[in-house]
Amino acid sequence: MTLTSPPSPAVKGPSEVPAAFRPKLLARISGQNISLVGALVVVLVLFGALNDNYLSLSNMQVIAEAATITGLLAIVQTVVIICGGLDISVGSQAGVASVVSAMVFTSTGTNAFLGMAAAVAVGLLIGALNGLVIVYGRVNPTIATLAGLAAYKGLAQLLSDGRAQGYVLNDDIFIFLGRGKIAGLPVMVWILVVVALAVHLLLRYTDIGRNIYAIGGNDTAARLAGININKYLIFVYALIGVVAAIAGILLTARTGSGQPTSGSEGLELKAITAAALGGAALKGGKGGIGGTLLAVALLGALENGLTVQGINSFWQNVAQGALLVIAVVIQQRRSGERAVGLPG
Repeated sequence: MTLTSPPSPAVKGPSEVPAAFRPKLLARISGQNISLVGALVVVLVLFGALNDNYLSLSNMQVIAEAATITGLLAIVQTVVIICGGLDISVGSQAGVASVVSAMVFTSTGTNAFLGMAAAVAVGLLIGALNGLVIVYGRVNPTIATLAGLAAYKGLAQLLSDGRAQGYVLNDDIFIFLGRGKIAGLPVMVWILVVVALAVHLLLRYTDIGRNIYAIGGNDTAARLAGININKYLIFVYALIGVVAAIAGILLTARTGSGQPTSGSEGLELKAITAAALGGAALKGGKGGIGGTLLAVALLGALENGLTVQGINSFWQNVAQGALLVIAVVIQQRRSGERAVGLPG
């Protein structure tokens, strides 16, 4: 599948913005990130003052490891939002991959590489299927992936009979992924960094990335410029499937077994919230990986702080929902769009 397209002056990616407008654009991006850094500092200082162990190195590693899976899904959620779509099924995709990785691992004589390869292959198929349904079924991405949320969750439960499958912590590779460290940092965090850097480079410095921004910004202009939007959408959703599979494999390594729902349920809300807080415009055409990672860190620090303080976990869901609403309200205000039902 060829994703390159003829160059056109009518469609401009983030690196092709006229020089006169770059300072304003950079200022807005920096302002968004500075706000997230400020909020993160406030959360760290607040919970650090309430609990002496909160800012300990061991707890910071716990926060980083817990945020890794959410971070991976938030990164690809950012890509699809930039492209003008949405994927509500990422958590269920990770659940399917987690189950497949563990079941194939145990059924092939504890071959970790086969288990991981099978999980990635399934993730690729599921992601591509979402893209095909959206493109050729002409189904709204929200509806298509909402259906996927239920269908893939059911698939994971059918494959696993509704319970955790396999045991992988007798394997050195899974142990390394789930509990190993490189240069003092958990391996899971390094995987997140590598994926984030790869996606950032893809978006900012390739024709593929520029065309993804163009499609989300104005799909009509992108089509007139010769960009094959259908292929790009299928590619983006297939990418989501692959990264969701990686997240599922890490979930298996972290918990020690394939998890059909535990650990993956609710990840879609976290991923969307992180992407929106990080500056990804839900209408498409705008966003970046740096802001998304800062938002993931903020959500992880907040969730851990509430847990350390013994606050009911239901309040974490309330906080996530509130943050998502706040992020969307800020986006709407910045866009200057007229309020629904009110005079302009």
